[in-house]
Amino acid sequence: MTLPSRALYWSSAALAAVLVGSSAPAAHANGTPGNTTTSPAGESPEGDSHGRTLLASVSQSRIQVTYPDGRTGSGSMEDLTSVDPDWEPPVCWYEPAFTPEELKSAVADLKKNGGLGAVNAHEFWTSGIFVDHYEEGEEQDNFDVNSSKNTMAKGYKDYNVGKDGMFWRSVVRKGHEHDTEAWDCGRVMFWQDAGTIPDDEHAPTPETLAAYAYDQIDVPKTEVELKPQTKSTVNLPTWVWLDKGTFKEVKVRAELPGTGLWAETTAKPVALHLEPGTADAETFPASGDCEIDADGSIGTPYAKGRADQTPPCGIRYLRASNGGPYQLNASITWEISWEGTGGAQGDLPDGTFETTQDMEVQEIQSINR
Repeated sequence: MTLPSRALYWSSAALAAVLVGSSAPAAHANGTPGNTTTSPAGESPEGDSHGRTLLASVSQSRIQVTYPDGRTGSGSMEDLTSVDPDWEPPVCWYEPAFTPEELKSAVADLKKNGGLGAVNAHEFWTSGIFVDHYEEGEEQDNFDVNSSKNTMAKGYKDYNVGKDGMFWRSVVRKGHEHDTEAWDCGRVMFWQDAGTIPDDEHAPTPETLAAYAYDQIDVPKTEVELKPQTKSTVNLPTWVWLDKGTFKEVKVRAELPGTGLWAETTAKPVALHLEPGTADAETFPASGDCEIDADGSIGTPYAKGRADQTPPCGIRYLRASNGGPYQLNASITWEISWEGTGGAQGDLPDGTFETTQDMEVQEIQSINR
């Protein structure tokens, strides 16, 4: 295998040491012209202060997020949590990163100022390797450490200037740069003709964007109205409600420029769930799930004279909270659906947001004579 004289590279012994002796994944060499050096995920190589276009954060996606209906709800806004603990948006995917002219300029800057440039989410090359692969098209052996397949890549001539398309590079979801799954997008920056999407399992899809939009959803903080407020009496019902318009649908649209891909994810509030914080209580309804009306209201506001009535949404505590308040937990369930490019649509796992409130429960003593 011919190695560029200017390259920094792993020796086979060093690579074996990494594979055997480290818990971190070894650098992917999928499509790499024989040589690569790595930096910690999400960080620029130490000492390099130049070539920032090639050293953009691996979590800097080009996906554009908008809110078609503006920010809805009142008060503070919070992130949703999926009810499915095994589901999360994709950790990594590929995106268009450079036009031929942009990559040529970025490599020229790197060559002038020195340092290393990111060729995917975890690998960095010297300017010499960039020139060999993207400018001079020097043929190199490539080996994918995750498969037994050897491939040959001839590289590119003059950064494909004059051709219609872009060079694509991997992106890692913010906050997940060190996840093992982030290494799955191991291809070095590659060419993709305009109007086409890579034939790759980690290529973006409308559902990718829908999940990305899910990650950007903010919902109103769950603060329920109580009567009596924060203090209740044994065997007397506590009424729970939310005023009209507090909870409305939240829409988030995600678009990936240069691909024609988009998705709009909608979070619709469907229920309030109450957990009294003690087994010595009963909820209304018995399931603890209070439905959200079409106008965004939940339950019925307490009115004078209803103290002994059963509320449509509420709690009855059966024992006093001696030694400390009960922790009333209120969580809103949000139903998640999406639509996107070409009529694609589907559902994603419901989301929730919950808060806890102190509930003092007292017992009134009476003496019969």
